[in-house]
Amino acid sequence: MTKETIYRSLAFFVLAGLCEIGGGYMIWKSLRGQQPLWIGILGGMVLALYGVVATFQPAGFGRTYAAYGGVFVIMSLLWAWVAEKTKPDLYDVIGATVIFIGTIIIFYAPRKVV
Repeated sequence: MTKETIYRSLAFFVLAGLCEIGGGYMIWKSLRGQQPLWIGILGGMVLALYGVVATFQPAGFGRTYAAYGGVFVIMSLLWAWVAEKTKPDLYDVIGATVIFIGTIIIFYAPRKVV
């Protein structure tokens, strides 16, 4: 993978994470009565964008979605910290670090092209 491809894929990871977590959060807030229904509907549309953004990744479906799992764990902890003022504790940070390393290995390890 070239540096440009890596930077582009990182941008898509962040964009997809914002769509998935942001859309899910909007639905969460709407269904829990803290926001109006239209926020939840909009959240569903944002959540659907996540599936579109993922298709722009250079890897296949399975590897892409496996790596997104790691990205979402990390971004969810950051979202909770910013949006809900829930600071990650030591075990959150350790777990996120392990997941981050695994995500990098899954998605960016050099592979033989057959």
